[in-house]
Amino acid sequence: MRDSEPVGEAVARTVRALRSEHGWSLDQLAHRAGVSKGMLVALEQGRGNPNLGTLIRIADALGVPLTRLVQVEEEPPVRVFSADRHVVLWRGPSGGQGKLLAGSDPRPSIELWSWEIRPGEPHESDAHIPGTREIAYVEQGTLTLTVDGRSHVIEAGAAVVFAGDRPHSYGNEHDEVCRFILAVMDL
Repeated sequence: MRDSEPVGEAVARTVRALRSEHGWSLDQLAHRAGVSKGMLVALEQGRGNPNLGTLIRIADALGVPLTRLVQVEEEPPVRVFSADRHVVLWRGPSGGQGKLLAGSDPRPSIELWSWEIRPGEPHESDAHIPGTREIAYVEQGTLTLTVDGRSHVIEAGAAVVFAGDRPHSYGNEHDEVCRFILAVMDL
């Protein structure tokens, strides 16, 4: 079994269930999420391979955090996410990655990410649902954070809080690998 199969099955099951709870047709969810009906059909059949932006748009349309789509279990009082449960949801062209480490559900929710962005790699993110906030702590290198078209340089050892409900991107315009921890809070 490929590593991505359990995640794909979880996404398929969860999207079908949530769409049904809302009483929406495939067309209605596709319209609300801004994705094609064909993408949703493939996704709900476990055949889709959507990118991170598509998954975020679907999660936002359904009113759930991204973690709800990729991790389906009920949330007990204490939940441990072992290393084998971490999910890489973004891979950069030079080997960087965005890894979802853990998340809570239901709202308000929080997601914890580990990011590595190699020199020259960018990651564009759509605006999340209204009220979403993000906090990043740069462990190594220099992060270039762009929010609403304005760039901010965040050095190692510094942290930043910003509105995740606006278009934003993470980039590395320097020669050293950038590593940062990111929390996404859907308030």
